[in-house]
Amino acid sequence: MWHEYTNATSVDDVIKILGEKKERARIVAGGTDLILELERGVRKGIDTLIDVTRIPKLDQITIDEDDIIHIGALVTHNDCVASKLIRTRAYPLARAAWEVGAPQIRNRGTVAGNLITASPANDTITPLMALGASVTLVSTRRERIVPLSEFYTGVRKNVMQADEMLVEISFPALTETQRGTFIKLALRRAQAISLVNAAIILNLKADTVKSASITLGAVTPIIIHAVEAEKFLARKKLNEKNIAHAADLAMQAARPIDDVRGSAAYRREMVRVITKRGLTAIRDGNEQDGMPKKPILLSGKKTADRGQQTVHHPSSIVNVIETTINGKNYTFNSGHNKTLLRLLREEGMLTGTKEGCAEGECGACTIFLDSKAVMACLVPAPRAHGAEIITVEGLSNGKKLHPVQDAFIEHGAVQCGYCTPGFIMSAAKLLEEKSNPTHNEIEQAITGNLCRCTGYYKIVKAIETASKIKA
Repeated sequence: MWHEYTNATSVDDVIKILGEKKERARIVAGGTDLILELERGVRKGIDTLIDVTRIPKLDQITIDEDDIIHIGALVTHNDCVASKLIRTRAYPLARAAWEVGAPQIRNRGTVAGNLITASPANDTITPLMALGASVTLVSTRRERIVPLSEFYTGVRKNVMQADEMLVEISFPALTETQRGTFIKLALRRAQAISLVNAAIILNLKADTVKSASITLGAVTPIIIHAVEAEKFLARKKLNEKNIAHAADLAMQAARPIDDVRGSAAYRREMVRVITKRGLTAIRDGNEQDGMPKKPILLSGKKTADRGQQTVHHPSSIVNVIETTINGKNYTFNSGHNKTLLRLLREEGMLTGTKEGCAEGECGACTIFLDSKAVMACLVPAPRAHGAEIITVEGLSNGKKLHPVQDAFIEHGAVQCGYCTPGFIMSAAKLLEEKSNPTHNEIEQAITGNLCRCTGYYKIVKAIETASKIKA
């Protein structure tokens, strides 16, 4: 898929390569979109990937003295979900990040990548647009700050030049008088693309709206503001009549299309419904209902130590992949242009990790990469260089199975067995993160794992049993 893969350790290294290679190079961080695009031939003419995951400080979320929040280019969706700052001062973004994919996707996918992909259905663009965010782009030529409202030019199109790198997202933190939320409507509860979504931020004085920001996703080629609805709500009381009219105005701003997932008429009506729902929730003070206080991340016990998990090497082209798998050192002289899933199976002969969908949907290829559960089909193989990996073969302790493995056997939580390794890996990471999970937390943990044979009941029961067994 690519001919050259570079592990960069500084922004200067990245923009130098971009300046030389331009359209032939792409930056990879999470890779949850890019790897699929390369495999499907959507991105043509790319021969160089620049891995930026080893660049220090780009994974930080900070707030400055002017109450501006700064999100680095490597901040993942789960980083936002876990951030107290984001949850308290930018709640719509935290909620949107939690709605993205599944835990394995959120552990790899970055907010910056979600913005750059520029799909109008991408969840985090909508709240960031409502928050008035800007992005910082750098190249060897210049640094420029572009408001998100000016960043998009069409479906999957933005103003970034081939030699530019997005290094930061920034936006004003919500004030004490501002409240907001994000609502997503999709065909499934998890692992689903938005049919429509909306972010709403209101500046309130008692029961009166001082100003409103309402943005809509998946209903026009780019994320838009429902301008007429915003204007109408200004200086209005947040009562039933005004909420209903604002929702109607938001619906009129939508210009959706018909496709296999829903009709344009249905999408317009759902814009009205979710806008009304969001405004009502803010008025009633329950806009955060349904968002877990401590969402399951499948990041184990090292979530806060992200910057310490990866071995840092000098910037270099990866010709040999040296990695640790299940506590054993491996050196691979081939497989550089594959996914990590194929490297493990074909070069490493570790066939316990299964290939199901090969597009991050089924979770059969779940492994632990630097302590986080990820889907190996969406990770480029050279990312394994200097990393620590655990596959299903590494869960047992000698001849003693992991408690999750024992419980799956005890409860017969398997039929064809193809999805089982992925479920076991997700469950094991869950129990590392939380030793006594609730039923709902177990369901959260396996949202990224699909089984086409069972009804999930025995799987959930097995994980509940395993949580009561000491490893």
